[in-house]
Amino acid sequence: MMQRNPVKEKIRRGEAVVGAFCNIPSPAAVEILGLLGFDFVIIDAEHGIPDLETVEHMIRAAEATGITPLVRIALNLQQNILRYLDAGAMGIQIPLINSAPEAEAVVRAAKYPPMGRRGLAAVRAAGYGIGRPLGEYVRMANEETLVIVQVETVDAVRNAAEIVKVEGVDAIFIGPTDLSSSMGYPGQPAHPEVLATIERVGRMAIAAGKAAGTIARDPAAYERWRRLGFQYLCTGVTNFLAAAAEGYLRGCREREEALGAGR
Repeated sequence: MMQRNPVKEKIRRGEAVVGAFCNIPSPAAVEILGLLGFDFVIIDAEHGIPDLETVEHMIRAAEATGITPLVRIALNLQQNILRYLDAGAMGIQIPLINSAPEAEAVVRAAKYPPMGRRGLAAVRAAGYGIGRPLGEYVRMANEETLVIVQVETVDAVRNAAEIVKVEGVDAIFIGPTDLSSSMGYPGQPAHPEVLATIERVGRMAIAAGKAAGTIARDPAAYERWRRLGFQYLCTGVTNFLAAAAEGYLRGCREREEALGAGR
C-alpha cells in the first residue's frame, strides 16, 4: 500500500542509500535483505525471471520487513510499467534509456495526471480503494514514487546532458556491465575508460539535482562512489550468495586437506 518512501526521503536529504538487485524469484530473499537492514531491493524483472504475481509477493515481503521495494522493468511501455506500480512497487528502474524523450516517457507512465498519464483504479497499491480516497492516494503516489532511469550505452552517454534534466526523474543509474559492452570492453566494468564515463555522467546527474547511482560490488567500490557524491548504490543477491558459498566451500576444503595431512 502506498506510503512514505524512506529511500526517496533520504535522497532528498542528500543521504546515501544502499540496496541489492534480486533476480531470484524469492520473497524469502527479499525478507532477508529487509531483516538485515538494506534500504531498498530492486526486484529484477529485466534480467530476472519472476512473473508479475511473484513480484507482488516479493513486494509484500519487502513491506513486511521495512525495505523499500523497487522493480527494474524490462520494457519502457506505459501499460507494462503500470502493472508493477499497481502491484505496490514504490519505485521503478527502467533500463536502456538513450534519450530525453525516452526518460520523459518513463515519468509519464509512472505519474498520475496532471504530472503523467498513469491509469487509475482501486488496485493493491491504492489499498483496493478501502479506507483512503483515491484522490489522496494519487497525490501521495505522485509524491512518493521513485523514478530511476538507466544510462548504459554510448548513445545514452552522448545524450546524458539532456537525460539528466528531465523533470520527474529522481535518479540516474549508470549500468557498468552494459556500458562496458557498449564501449567495446565487454565483461570489463572496471575498465578505466568505463569508470571515467560513469564518473562523468554521475557528475552531470548531481549537477542537475538528481541522485547518481551505480553498482558497488564491495565496500571499497562503495567508498569510491560515495566520495564522488553518488547516493544510490547497490550490488546483487547472487553476488552475496556466490561470495559466501565460495568462501565457505574453500574453507571446508582447506581444512579437509589439513585434516588429511595430519592423519
